[in-house]
Amino acid sequence: MGDQPANEPILLSGGNPQIPKGYGEEPVRAYIAAMPGWKSAVGARIDVLVTGAIPNVRKAVKWNSPLYGMEEHSWFLSLHCFTRYIKVAFLNGALLHPTPPVPSKSGATRYLHIHENDAFDEAQFIDWITQASRLPGEKL
Repeated sequence: MGDQPANEPILLSGGNPQIPKGYGEEPVRAYIAAMPGWKSAVGARIDVLVTGAIPNVRKAVKWNSPLYGMEEHSWFLSLHCFTRYIKVAFLNGALLHPTPPVPSKSGATRYLHIHENDAFDEAQFIDWITQASRLPGEKL
């Protein structure tokens, strides 16, 4: 069926990996491993930063996006691959200080877009995820 090897995940529009819904480390690791090109290393770094700052974080993949949260079915952060960048969604990002730079049309969500070769301010990112983990999560 096409040029896709049987053991390789399908990349959807923009190169976002199609990963089955699941909870815990394994589906998130599968998603990160399937992120195309430079995005996989950045996704792995984001996962390390989140896990390092929030050791008891919960993880899942839903709607082909990794989610991070503090309570069951309640999430504060998600990732999604697009052709030219990774979209990091802070689901209550409008409540963070300073707010992440990219506004959303949906509620309090704010985004950080990470492009290849962007300078990535890890200290600011850790501050945002620490703040976000203390807010009520979004039920998804």
